[in-house]
Amino acid sequence: AAAAPPMWAERLLLPCRARLRLLPPRRWRQGAAGAMRLQTPQFQALFTPGLRSVAELFEKKNYELRIAGGAVRDLLSGMTPQDIDFATTATPAEMKEMFTSAGVRLINNKGEKHGTITARLHEQNFEITTLRIDVVTDGRHAEVEFTTDWEKDAERRDLTVNSMFLGLDGMLYDFFNGYEDLKNKKIRFVGKASARIQEDYLRILRYFRFYGRIAEKPDDHEPATVEAIKENAKGLAGISGERIWVELKKILLGNHVNHLVRLLYELDVAQYIGLPLNGGLEELDRVTKNIQNLCPKPMTVLTSLFKVKDDVTNLDLRLKISKEEKNLGLFLVKHRQELTKAVGPEPLRPYQDFIMDSREANTNSKILELLKYQGEERLLKELQQWTVPSFPVSGHDLRKMGVSSGKEIGTALQQLREEWKKSGYHMDKEELLSCLKK
Repeated sequence: AAAAPPMWAERLLLPCRARLRLLPPRRWRQGAAGAMRLQTPQFQALFTPGLRSVAELFEKKNYELRIAGGAVRDLLSGMTPQDIDFATTATPAEMKEMFTSAGVRLINNKGEKHGTITARLHEQNFEITTLRIDVVTDGRHAEVEFTTDWEKDAERRDLTVNSMFLGLDGMLYDFFNGYEDLKNKKIRFVGKASARIQEDYLRILRYFRFYGRIAEKPDDHEPATVEAIKENAKGLAGISGERIWVELKKILLGNHVNHLVRLLYELDVAQYIGLPLNGGLEELDRVTKNIQNLCPKPMTVLTSLFKVKDDVTNLDLRLKISKEEKNLGLFLVKHRQELTKAVGPEPLRPYQDFIMDSREANTNSKILELLKYQGEERLLKELQQWTVPSFPVSGHDLRKMGVSSGKEIGTALQQLREEWKKSGYHMDKEELLSCLKK
């Protein structure tokens, strides 16, 4: 007979009968977790052999282990989380001793001073962080001390929708009405907005990012939140460009981007995150309509705010964007008005000719982004299906015909390339070489 499953596994499987059900009413102290169990296919899919092994280790030691933050938010939204963070009452030292004794490999010890241990089981990494309290914050970093109080840990998190925990039995622990806010598509800071922002000024941009991801209406902010953002916007001046760019890119690809970018300007945030003081907000409105459902790159959307090349350069100085992103911005500023579709039967030809004439890398992908910027959806699809043709004639072909001078070969190749271009890149080698014989 098969061995009986361990006790923790039985408890994990008990609630799998229903998707979401409220438990019978019981008393909770104010602010304590609501009594609800989650059981969805997405939640059940988390229980890989690796997670079951981790859960069994924590069970044996009587350490509490719960899913934390964004993964809980995603699961409650019916989504499969991309990353799963865990929180525990065990200290880093206790986790290290437990995993080491069990022969579990530990990796990436950089997070240990912040309370995070990463264990690898069954080809899967598990990032587990001890419950913490922020003791000292400077607007960028925090000194923490460990705790076993789940509510204290939830209190230090940024937004209510990110402050929930989920037990491995499906029990939801929600101290700040995050689930209610999630259902109502409300984005609120945990506790007082100004206090949360001053702990880490990047939370201003995180607020915008999650608003664009979750909120239903474009302008449904709490007045106190908007005021707190305006009062603390200058704090973003001390945040690294790389951290700002990570958040800004996600804002640009979310919902309500026109409204949120305008709000960045209205609340004096824009000047501290590298955006031009006099950004092209009308152009942004036009471009965001063009790019709907076209999956643009963040830089394609952002370039609508730029009026001159210096705007791209200044953004790069502040945010340290990649070379590819900077080049795309410069390309779009330069060509968005002069490079447009042709009138007549071949509207795509100017873009194809530009690609064929260019000696720069990634020209094809830049032209695709330009077409998105311009809202040319049909031409975009055509270009995506177009394969860049190879010029069929080489210097070797000309030498076989008796052309020996390097200079003559170069001139002849250029002439033939022009003929090939006029033909719409359809002429083959024989047709082109016959042009030389005439």
